Amino acid sequence: MPRGGFRPGAGRKVGSKEQQTIVKELLRERLRQRVAAQLDPLVDAQIANAMGIKYLVTRHKSSGKFIRVTEAMAKAKAGDDEEIIEVWEKDPQVQAFTDLLNRTLDKPAEQELTVKHDGVLEVIVRKPW
Repeated sequence: MPRGGFRPGAGRKVGSKEQQTIVKELLRERLRQRVAAQLDPLVDAQIANAMGIKYLVTRHKSSGKFIRVTEAMAKAKAGDDEEIIEVWEKDPQVQAFTDLLNRTLDKPAEQELTVKHDGVLEVIVRKPW
């Protein structure tokens, strides 16, 4: 029997998948289900990120130390020695906004070059008079 080349019955069967591919598909589906279950909070967080994320902090009046807290914690904790301040910690992210728009309205088509060239450079010399 000759070696190499096509051999009948050799290799993976047509239509079958590698074990690694099957595992990836299962993991992808698992991730898809988890993301779909949390879709609204994830979209809200992405929108907040595009607009700029705010953090609520309390500041101790005597020491001046800032403590990051939730709104409920701040209302319960606010006393005579603390004041509540709302601070912008992160600026709005243009990249997050762009990603949201691309996913919502589709990515804009690439613009064609208005100046077309064939790779040849033609130099024209004009005399100043």
